[in-house]
Amino acid sequence: MPNYEQLYHLMVNASEDALAALESGNVWDAKRILIAAERQAEQQYIEES
Repeated sequence: MPNYEQLYHLMVNASEDALAALESGNVWDAKRILIAAERQAEQQYIEES
């Protein structure tokens, strides 16, 4: 069974990092952070299912 709490923390942390990148004007870094977190969460979900 997937650990939803861990997945939640992964995505929230990535969102915070992406917002910090946006505040610094790094749009592409923000996009990269979010895509990487999404992929990691999806992979973790698949492995735990």
